[in-house]
Amino acid sequence: MTSTKAAAIALQDHAALWSVGEIRASDVVSAACNALVAGLDTPGLRSLAACIRAEADYDVHGLLPAALDELGLTFYPVASEAGQEAAARALARHMLAGELTPREFTFRIHQRYGHEVPLTERLAELDDEYDVLEYGDRTVDQVDAEVTAEARRLAAHPKVPSQATDTPS
Repeated sequence: MTSTKAAAIALQDHAALWSVGEIRASDVVSAACNALVAGLDTPGLRSLAACIRAEADYDVHGLLPAALDELGLTFYPVASEAGQEAAARALARHMLAGELTPREFTFRIHQRYGHEVPLTERLAELDDEYDVLEYGDRTVDQVDAEVTAEARRLAAHPKVPSQATDTPS
């Protein structure tokens, strides 16, 4: 069973990724279900977890802010800079968990944010480096190592308030 802290971080990550269009609303509903199973429990979370996945695109907009607020988590408005940064941190954690390769991670960051978000600028540059490896002295392993270091830096600050982590397991 997942710890309540891990479940809170996963729900926060799913909410951030959804707010920037990276994942579907039904994925947020699944994260809410997982949070309930892990021991987090509020009326808003139960309502969110009870969404029919086929109707999640309509329901999540109204239910997610209250569910997160009850857990002491942050709702990031769609396309906000804070939401973009939270989504980048969530993608970094996905890469570190082996769900994305370093190349896929930099590509997704670069494609979504370009060189516009200061927090992810180095990742966009590293994505460019992958494209020119055959013309330089660096290897894929060297760039992968630098991407991994950047991902660790981003993932080090999940920004989950302590209220969400103090819930008993």
